[in-house]
Amino acid sequence: MTLPMFPADAPVLPEIKPARRIKGHVSAVLAALGGDFPTQDVAHLTMGFDGIEGDYHAGPTRKSGGREPWYPRGTEMRNERQISIVAADELALAAAQMGIDRIDPEWIGANLVIDGIALVSMLPPRTQLFFEGGVTLRIDGDNGPCLIAGASIAKNFPEMDETSLALGFVKAAKRRRGVVAWVEKPGVINKGEAVTAHIWEQWIYPVR
Repeated sequence: MTLPMFPADAPVLPEIKPARRIKGHVSAVLAALGGDFPTQDVAHLTMGFDGIEGDYHAGPTRKSGGREPWYPRGTEMRNERQISIVAADELALAAAQMGIDRIDPEWIGANLVIDGIALVSMLPPRTQLFFEGGVTLRIDGDNGPCLIAGASIAKNFPEMDETSLALGFVKAAKRRRGVVAWVEKPGVINKGEAVTAHIWEQWIYPVR
């Protein structure tokens, strides 16, 4: 049977928000060069298609973990978590909720701190980040806070209960822990350079 070209019961599209661009700047560049996930300030970030050269999270693939319960733990999969991006204002909010004075981005393995773009952790998947120096990163999605990062924070507050702080981070940093991204166009990122977030058209897929 041939379907009509314009069926009367064609689905109604959801509301579509237009694409837009938001400008910000890089306030810190960091890399994990010591064989573990905590990072440190570096002069610049050299990006290849595998991520940051020498970084703990670099590579074309990675091993699945607790974030991917649909695979057996340790399954080799595409590395969409090459770069960790955070915002200082969101970390400050999480720290206040945890009852501590700060969360330094290097404690939780961040590679980039971006200022000037509101709600960095809520930037939608597929968003492109165009850096002044020529690098383009593609956001995979938000970076859910975990106990490992919480424990790393707790090490800097020995007078407080480590378990409570680690658990507190998971709650306080939900949708405030930044996003993860992968390298779409390689190059070098320097502290202080401008960055433009290109947010594609957005809509909420209707559940029927």
